[in-house]
Amino acid sequence: MTRPVLHQPAEWDRHSACWLAWPSHGHLWQENLAPAQAEFAALCLAMAEGGGEHLELLVGGEAAEAQARAALAPVLAQVRFHPVPVGDIWLRDTAPIFVKDEAGALHAACFRFNGWGGKYELPGDDHVAARVAGRSGAHLIDHDWILEGGSVEVDGEGTLLTTRQCLLNPNRNPDMDQAQIEAALREGLGAENVLWLDEGLLNDHTDGHIDTLARFVAPGVVVCMQAQDAADPNAATLDHLAADLGAMTDARGRKLQVVRIPSPGLVENEEGEVMPASYVNFYIGNKTVIVPTYGTAFDEAAVSALAPLFPGRRVVGRSARAILSGGGAFHCITQQQPEVP
Repeated sequence: MTRPVLHQPAEWDRHSACWLAWPSHGHLWQENLAPAQAEFAALCLAMAEGGGEHLELLVGGEAAEAQARAALAPVLAQVRFHPVPVGDIWLRDTAPIFVKDEAGALHAACFRFNGWGGKYELPGDDHVAARVAGRSGAHLIDHDWILEGGSVEVDGEGTLLTTRQCLLNPNRNPDMDQAQIEAALREGLGAENVLWLDEGLLNDHTDGHIDTLARFVAPGVVVCMQAQDAADPNAATLDHLAADLGAMTDARGRKLQVVRIPSPGLVENEEGEVMPASYVNFYIGNKTVIVPTYGTAFDEAAVSALAPLFPGRRVVGRSARAILSGGGAFHCITQQQPEVP
């Protein structure tokens, strides 16, 4: 059977909902569980306030649902709870990527998931995509290759950004070369022009997910970061990717306009290890853009720099330091479901 011609809408297109999962696994989060739950709740409140976003929330049991209900009490009218087992909260990578066909109908593109190249294979995560697809009402399309949602960034007009470090990594699809992956991205997500960056942030266990490096904020406009002091462990990487982006052309023939915002700089965990903190791991909601902050001197400047890029939406910063202890931030734990007529 011939598959329909599909495309992944831009994140700034209107959503009918956003899918998330309540953090509840104490053995994974340990002393950071309660702080991560508080940050998660603050994200959800910012998304839903003023009727902004409807939340589809996966909860791994009655206790988790009770915790979530209490934390989200001010916006409960906009939350639907789903008792679905999950390995953890990283739905950008484990949930389906929602796409539309030429008639505007919604489909759930479900890719294989192998725990970010076999690093963290958690029970239930490899079934999240199909379970979310079934509950979303979207038509499920299975893809027999590995792809995480955080590894691709689209402008909704045929341009897709990604990194060689992730998509060409032998720990994902060792039998597929670059041409085959580009063809699969075209078929699955409507990518007419795939733009490749090289390396990601230091100590990023996702192997360079694009959603910590560069994000489209409008057609032809991409935002990335710039080091603010000599202690930034990613200074050279950020300069290199900004230069590469500046030389790229999108699917419509436009030279990319590159906007640079501050980087968080050096962010370390309790053991003194560098964490992959990123301000571009924001989530673009219907009414609000929520930017992760980390308690550094550059938080306020980063939020202020992003605000003019989203006319018609408020741009707010919310703490993500505890969530970052699990490996990511706000974009990593959200998956938008585009609105259909």
